[in-house]
Amino acid sequence: MTGGWAGKILRIDLSNEKYSVEDLNLEAAKKFIGGRGLAVKYFTDEVPADVDAYSDKNKVFLSVGPLTGTYGAANGRYMVVTKSPLSGTIASSNSGGYFPSELKYAGYDMIILEGKAKNPVYITIYNNNIEIRSAKKLWGKTTHETEDIIHKTFHQDAKIASIGPAGEKQVKFACIMNDKHRAAGRSGVGAVLGSKNVKAIAVRGTGGVKISDKDAYRKSAFEAYKLLKDSPVTSQGLPAYGTAVLVNVINETGLFPTNNFQRDTFAKAEDISGETMADTILKRNKACMGCIIGCGRVTAISDPRFSGEGEGPEYEPIWALGADCGISDLKAIARANYICNENGFDPITAGGTIACAMEMYEKGIISKDEIGRSLEFGDAEGMVEMMGKIANREGFGDKLAEGSYRLAEEYGKPDYSMSVKKLEFPAYDGRVAQGMAINYATSNRGACHVRGYMISPEILGVPEKMEPTSLDGKAEWTKAFQDVTALVDSSGICLFTTFAITPEEIKNFFNAATGLNYSADDLVEAGERVWNLERLYNLDAGIDPSQDTLPKRILEEPVPDGPHKGSVARLSETLPKYYEARGWKDGIPTSEKLAELGLR
Repeated sequence: MTGGWAGKILRIDLSNEKYSVEDLNLEAAKKFIGGRGLAVKYFTDEVPADVDAYSDKNKVFLSVGPLTGTYGAANGRYMVVTKSPLSGTIASSNSGGYFPSELKYAGYDMIILEGKAKNPVYITIYNNNIEIRSAKKLWGKTTHETEDIIHKTFHQDAKIASIGPAGEKQVKFACIMNDKHRAAGRSGVGAVLGSKNVKAIAVRGTGGVKISDKDAYRKSAFEAYKLLKDSPVTSQGLPAYGTAVLVNVINETGLFPTNNFQRDTFAKAEDISGETMADTILKRNKACMGCIIGCGRVTAISDPRFSGEGEGPEYEPIWALGADCGISDLKAIARANYICNENGFDPITAGGTIACAMEMYEKGIISKDEIGRSLEFGDAEGMVEMMGKIANREGFGDKLAEGSYRLAEEYGKPDYSMSVKKLEFPAYDGRVAQGMAINYATSNRGACHVRGYMISPEILGVPEKMEPTSLDGKAEWTKAFQDVTALVDSSGICLFTTFAITPEEIKNFFNAATGLNYSADDLVEAGERVWNLERLYNLDAGIDPSQDTLPKRILEEPVPDGPHKGSVARLSETLPKYYEARGWKDGIPTSEKLAELGLR
């Protein structure tokens, strides 16, 4: 076996409570790298496109990359791939922390969960010792309680991924939480785990990662460290204020969606900014395994209305639970974020769904009797209360647990859902950032910022500055960012490192680890291969090119305020150019493109 990859896959048959260990398909690994790519390859080979997300025939793939568990550039990520119950698309969710590296140290590149357990179970892995145990006493526990109990009953040093009550109750945007506060979020992967009666996976590994050329790897690591330290984003902004450093930047630039995208600036953005967090509720920074950036925030609040302690909130939850709901109370936002982590569900979709409900309440579409209380923009206590109801599908929370599209559609107002392919928007308005608009519309899992982060050039000027409202080069750049992101997700490194490093540095890591001799272009092509394979699966699942679109508000209602007042997303002009850049015909990968990528 070459270096980098562990070389083994753990397959668990939940229906019969059996497991097997099989050799990694090395040829597939060479074409799809690992992590997201390798999991997508196995998933599309094994799971029919028309499968229901909660069917026994759906499977869950937890996959690390060849660089996961190594040092040098925040190399501690893994992916969860399955069929999404929220969108019906292929779901692929990324997380960091310490669980991913521990899985690699136990000797596995991937865990495949298939079938459905008859009763709640959890899985323990101690190198090659695997057990499927009863989770009867864990069912109903929060993710934090679950980890504490497993540490006592299995191994104190185990790293644990689990679901909370939201996953058990199949909230359609439930997460898989690991290390208590790190989330494989969005898409509803936690709900699929809950449907299979799997509460947790606990791993203790005592091995390591084989590096083919240690001297070359060490040199690559030092080069990456220098680049990360030289970048203002990774050496100053993120360590000082975490991802919340973006709050004031994005608001001042005029694409900070407010009140369910009815406005694009929030008058009280400073109150919920990273700077304010640092001055008030921040206790310390926290990093994932092997990361020198340390963007995580450990926070605590003592307000009797919103007490608690945990990690976050990050930029996206601050926006979703804050400005998008018209709320400027940072303590309320932090409390709501803790509820998400402890119960295991996505704060972006949760906030977007509550914002959608707030707008429909204010416009008389949803009544006070239906909700059980008033629910207006700016109502911090109402937002926090709804978060608890979502976690337990209690009262109106049962409707909110379906996401904003199904909520709005039930009342005959689907245009009030700010989503693509039923996945809610993150914290940037595509009416201003035209590259992000293309990315939202074409992302294989729905509206997503971490599939092609065009905010990097459009706002942050990395690797070069682009005017956000301009269309010049946006289609081609979006395609490039999407392919590189697929590579990053497949390799096992953190996306934030790409503020400083490029595919050239990733190539150096990869070749030194594996002993192969890839060019940077080879690796980017692997990312493109992953993107196209995801697209093919979605097409087979009925997610056709007509769904490469944006909500009516984003396409037709001009931005009403801020420096880009009057702007709309010009998708009709950019989408054909995007398809052309991809080598697709009317949104469908051509036979020539598929042959070029070795997919046909």
